Amino acid sequence: MRFTILLLSLCLFFSFTTRAQSQYSVKGTAIDSAANLRLHNTTIAVLNAKDSTLRAFTRAAANGSFNIGNLNKGKFILMVTYPGYADLIERFSLDSLKPAYDMGKLNLTLKSRVLQEVLIKGTVAAMKIKGDTTEFDPKAYVIQPNSKVEDLLKQLPGIQVDKDGKITAQGKEVKKVLVDGEEFFGDDPTLVTKNIRGDMVDKVQLYDKKSDQAAFTGIDDGEKTKTINIKLKEDKKNGYFGKLDGGIATDKYYNAQAMYNRFIGKKKFSGYFIGSNTGKTGLGWDDNSKYGSSPEMQTSPEGYFYFSGGGDDDSWDGRYNGRGIPVSRTGGLHFDTKWDNDKKSINTNYKNSWLSVDGNQTNSSQNTLPGYSTSSNSNQDFNKKIFRQKIDLMYQIKLDTASTLKFNIDGTVKNSDNNDNYQSSSMNGRGDTLLNRQTRTLTNNTDGQVFNANVLFTHKFKKAGRTISVNAGTNINNSDSKGYLKSDTRFYNRTTGALDSAQVIDQYKNNVSKTANITSNATYTEPLNKMASLIFNYGLTNNHNNSDRRSYNPGAVGQYTVLDTKFSNDYTLDQLSNNFGTSLNMRTTKSTLNINARGSAVNYKQTDEINHTTLSRNFLNWNPTASYQYRFSEQRSMRFGYYGYTDQPSLEQIQPVRINTDPLNIVLGNPGLRPAFNSSFSFNYNSYKILSDQSIWINASYDMTSNAIVSNTVTDRNTNKSTSQSVNLVGKTPTSFYFNTDMGQKIMGVTFSLSMNGNGGKSYNYINNELNTTTSSNIGGNFGISKFKQNKYGFRISAGPGYAFGKTSLQPEINNNGYTFSGNGYFNVTLPGKFEINADGNYDYRGKTQSFNETFSKTIINASIVKTLLKQKNLKLTASCNDLLNQNRGFDRYANNGAISQTTYTNIKRYFMFSITWDFTQMGGPAPAKN
Repeated sequence: MRFTILLLSLCLFFSFTTRAQSQYSVKGTAIDSAANLRLHNTTIAVLNAKDSTLRAFTRAAANGSFNIGNLNKGKFILMVTYPGYADLIERFSLDSLKPAYDMGKLNLTLKSRVLQEVLIKGTVAAMKIKGDTTEFDPKAYVIQPNSKVEDLLKQLPGIQVDKDGKITAQGKEVKKVLVDGEEFFGDDPTLVTKNIRGDMVDKVQLYDKKSDQAAFTGIDDGEKTKTINIKLKEDKKNGYFGKLDGGIATDKYYNAQAMYNRFIGKKKFSGYFIGSNTGKTGLGWDDNSKYGSSPEMQTSPEGYFYFSGGGDDDSWDGRYNGRGIPVSRTGGLHFDTKWDNDKKSINTNYKNSWLSVDGNQTNSSQNTLPGYSTSSNSNQDFNKKIFRQKIDLMYQIKLDTASTLKFNIDGTVKNSDNNDNYQSSSMNGRGDTLLNRQTRTLTNNTDGQVFNANVLFTHKFKKAGRTISVNAGTNINNSDSKGYLKSDTRFYNRTTGALDSAQVIDQYKNNVSKTANITSNATYTEPLNKMASLIFNYGLTNNHNNSDRRSYNPGAVGQYTVLDTKFSNDYTLDQLSNNFGTSLNMRTTKSTLNINARGSAVNYKQTDEINHTTLSRNFLNWNPTASYQYRFSEQRSMRFGYYGYTDQPSLEQIQPVRINTDPLNIVLGNPGLRPAFNSSFSFNYNSYKILSDQSIWINASYDMTSNAIVSNTVTDRNTNKSTSQSVNLVGKTPTSFYFNTDMGQKIMGVTFSLSMNGNGGKSYNYINNELNTTTSSNIGGNFGISKFKQNKYGFRISAGPGYAFGKTSLQPEINNNGYTFSGNGYFNVTLPGKFEINADGNYDYRGKTQSFNETFSKTIINASIVKTLLKQKNLKLTASCNDLLNQNRGFDRYANNGAISQTTYTNIKRYFMFSITWDFTQMGGPAPAKN
């Protein structure tokens, strides 16, 4: 009842405010008096004089007139823009004595008639506001021959591009870069920004892209993605362009890249190839999501279990994470087109990738136990290879003006080959008594296939906001893994140091995983009135999974024919899930409120095919969410959110799939394990002032878990052999927090930025049946300065300190507190003779702690000299150096559940490279006739 009264009060307040503001207005007429023209569709924007935020905007009528109401008292700026004309800026005030302001005739002047020395090109003359979209006109900026979209973006107000091509706009990271509103070769923004020429661009549009559901229903769900859309000139949609890039370096390093793009109106064809051993394994996007997933059993937020691939715990996900030396060969093809008056469209991609990683890593760790501690050291040599191919197809057809049918299908095949050799030892906390020593070799060859298919039907009824959508799909994921485990573990007497016992394992393993899922969902939206809508959804999911793991010991003739039943298992899992939910959406001019209640009734049946036992469970999971967004203006808003979900225990936690790849760490299941419930609270604030180019972005979150699932690890004091089991935490609530604040301001062409961030929390685990509390946090700050001037120079420097806290309750006298400092930057300078100097670098410092009595620091600087050739500046010779100071060291420190670890690993060090880059293009001519 209180909630209803509050909503009614808010609605009355908004209604009263709207009526109070309606009496204040401004009007006028946009004309060209010299040509005696009424300028139809002239863009008129009203901004607050105090902070330059957008207050309202409109377009002029056919006779050039406009009238903007719903204003309030105050001082304002009127900005009038029209293509080809110099922008007109007028200031005015509204008060009780003058609630309406008549600008009369506003005479706009052609830019060609404005003296060149007084024509100002910049943020005002180059930008328009169209609702939620900020549009930039590239004609107002300097675009050099052969420069790319990335070079154009660096000049736009409110947009920053770092040395890796990451784009930040108005304080938010840009996740998508579209071409004419369509995804271009998937979700990799750098493929557009680093390869499409700047002189091909007609408009650059910046906006918050709504979710697919919100875009269809018209109901704002508050979920948005910062997006840039590159609109191409009509005469640039016919032709081809591309790039060839090759380089050779010292220590046998090399880079090679080829790319070709062909545009014929609405048809686009693209292809690329990359070969490298310098860490460039793709086009900048996470390939893991493109090629399918890996083989373990996991739990979804809705609470049902699923298999995600095949192999042992030491299987590799196929990504290069900076550890080791990679050799990569990857390529792909893309085609998309529209026809039949855009009623039909197709988008298809083929990608393949071969990646090999070789290296070594060492780890030293200190493990806190009740009353004592142990230390461990390990060394690992690894060689990992994977080959993947994927093809996907999207076909969409508009059945009529209200209905759409969309098909998606993709398939992946992959093979991986992993070889790992380990040596490890453990000692007591003093480091004077050996507890165990182990050598271990793991080999694993895995074949996998993934297939996905999905169909989506959407329909809008005549009544605005009333919609229905039906979605159905299937997923098949198969994996077949074969390999060997050879392990020799020696245990020593902790008093005398003499050998006590030994354990030798020699096994052949064959692991087969098969998954088949069928899902369906129907969503119906019903508007209650102009402010509120209801959303209902129901879905049915059927999952069938099988995991067959076999371990064989050598037989009498030396063949692996003796089945080890202790480490062999065959599980089948069947699930039927009924998913249901309802949502309430309330929206006013400035605010959006969403309340969602979702549930899932799951029937779960697990069968042990070897022991012929069955485990059945029925449970109901809840997933409540809520969010409230308030928009102070088009460029300033805040949002509160809540997300809650049930965390069901995984299959391994309940009845473990026994794996003995590491004999020193054994896992036991807990059939009595109960689900946990997670609650996450979030806050976001964003503000951007257009004329002053000032941005503020704040986000924070706080998470807590009730009835949390934590580990209980019992370590044998004599052998340092550990046995772990998942248990429910009683009487304690793990918590975590995160916050980040970014502020930016451009002053006289120089952009200044200031950020503060922090994260941490309190976690729990049991060590030898005693509760251990780990408290940790990290805080830091960063100050940056940047400036970019086309064809002259550009630079960005950012640096700041930090401090890390970390301690455990079992050994409070030992902590992991220490100072940190980090910095990064880049600059480029254009010199006479078509020469250019580029450099980028970063600095990382980590101070001493009680756990690690040594400091760590490294400075990485990369530099290059570029010579541009040919009239169109499309041939470049580059001499570059990676890690000029030769300080790149693989290093990591972390603390978790009473263990503090430090890892060093092989990575790419200094090399010198010479490369040649040729950009070619043939664009222009009349565009193909529209269909």
